[in-house]
Amino acid sequence: MKKLLLLLLIILTAGKVCAASPINVDYNDGIYHIVISGEKIKKQIQFISSSSLITNREAHFKNNSLLTINTGFFDPQNQKTISYIINDGQTIEDPIFNENIMSNAVLRQNMKKILNRTEFRILDCDSKLRYEIAQHDSKVDFLCSVQHSAQGGPQLLPNLRLEEEFFILKDKDGNVIRESASVLHKTARTLIGLKTLEGGEQEIHIFIVTNEHPMDIYESRDLCASYGLDSAMAFDGGSSTSLNYKDINVVSTQEKGDTGRALKSFMIIKKKNIRTIVITCALLGIIIFSIHSYNVYMRVQRGKTSCR
Repeated sequence: MKKLLLLLLIILTAGKVCAASPINVDYNDGIYHIVISGEKIKKQIQFISSSSLITNREAHFKNNSLLTINTGFFDPQNQKTISYIINDGQTIEDPIFNENIMSNAVLRQNMKKILNRTEFRILDCDSKLRYEIAQHDSKVDFLCSVQHSAQGGPQLLPNLRLEEEFFILKDKDGNVIRESASVLHKTARTLIGLKTLEGGEQEIHIFIVTNEHPMDIYESRDLCASYGLDSAMAFDGGSSTSLNYKDINVVSTQEKGDTGRALKSFMIIKKKNIRTIVITCALLGIIIFSIHSYNVYMRVQRGKTSCR
């Protein structure tokens, strides 16, 4: 009976360790706050795109993802990207090939700003992953290369870049005469940022600001700053803001029962292979049992020695 109880305890202990999630999701007042920590889970992050527009939920199940959010800007008319996307070191979406933005006279005058908008990067630095939020044209450190990235904007922290990334245009008197991505209006938002912990680990923070608590871009910046983030940026927002994680399904379109806006690009966290999880948990159980058995054996041996 004691052995049976011991075995049950070991299984429960191993199960708790294996079930511990490196993704923490909190919901408060219309805002989902997601924290991703631990290198194993962060290695499963990818940025992907679809040749035809699909919903976040469709991308989530199509790619067997653990978590999926929307990322870059796109043109719903021709279904082409307005944001750079890199996957496995290859540029899979390039706005230069979007003839709609390239032929627009106003956009063409500000194309350098648009193409250099902020992006979230996953870097391979001499076989070690590092994460950064930077402008597209900014150079990476020596021995580093961009493995995955998704462009959006504007940058929120350490400083807000609205004019620099052509999200607003002002006249000579300083009046805003053009606005992109509803940055000055309250709407749903998809935000991402980085926080460096003691020891150097980088936590990834995601905020899904729903229609229940819409924010303008200044409020979005202040939200990220209130969590002590070192750097932060926005992805496409408004009706594009989407999240799928477990039983959470966030869409930001206003129509009741709508499955969400069809989108171009996504950040996904791939699920671990279930066989790998089972083997890992089984090995963990064996290790725990072996350590316990060894300790019992040593106590018995010490008892025998003391009786002599």
